[in-house]
Amino acid sequence: MTDQQEQGAEESFISHLVELRDRLVKAGYGLLAACVVLMVWPGPSAIYDFLAQPMLASLPAGSKMIATGVIAPFLVPMKVTLLIAFMLALPWILYQAWAFIAPGLYTHEKRLVAPLVISSSLLFLAGVAFCYFLVFGRVFKFINEFAPASINVAPDIENYLDFIMSMCLAFGVTFEVPVVVVVLVRMGLVSIEKLKAIRPYVIVGAFVIAAIVTPPDIVSQFSLAVPMCLLYELGLLIAPLFVRVTQAPDAAEQ
Repeated sequence: MTDQQEQGAEESFISHLVELRDRLVKAGYGLLAACVVLMVWPGPSAIYDFLAQPMLASLPAGSKMIATGVIAPFLVPMKVTLLIAFMLALPWILYQAWAFIAPGLYTHEKRLVAPLVISSSLLFLAGVAFCYFLVFGRVFKFINEFAPASINVAPDIENYLDFIMSMCLAFGVTFEVPVVVVVLVRMGLVSIEKLKAIRPYVIVGAFVIAAIVTPPDIVSQFSLAVPMCLLYELGLLIAPLFVRVTQAPDAAEQ
């Protein structure tokens, strides 16, 4: 390699680092803007009150949660606000990642990456929304019905935050099943026929995973396992079409 070629390679590497820095800065600005907006409206307290509604609705009228930590009433709503801000800024962050890698991809590779980035983001948010709007209310009602009359149910706000975040994460990741199926088929690691053949094992595995990551009640376990199985079937339907659309031109001609 000549000195001119080495200099060109070095300049190209530096330009990529500069581009990466700019994209990271822009992603950080998006996250910061989301945080500022949520701090102003509706505010950390209102956001936590919104997340607490499924639990409060299952408790006796007038019941409230408790805060056992000294700074918990301030710190917990702030944590929630930061997490919600990240979720709101996620499309912008993923766009910056896409804008950084897109110039180095072929046309058929762009057709592969862009749908995966968009669909995985939407599916994760759909899983979180499904958990909050359809699962929490039933799960909390089911659990609190088993509380003895001698017990005053007053959940701690930090424990409640940990619980809902772990549940939302579990459902968000679970809703990525179609993306996993599509990627496995597209990369040639597993065939559609093989995935269909192992369907019974997938169903059993879905219920095992649901039993591990959800509370020990049948409502939450079925709420996670059944969508997982349905999304697996959705992945089997989409994968062949996705493979055809994202093939390289020379592979499509063969």
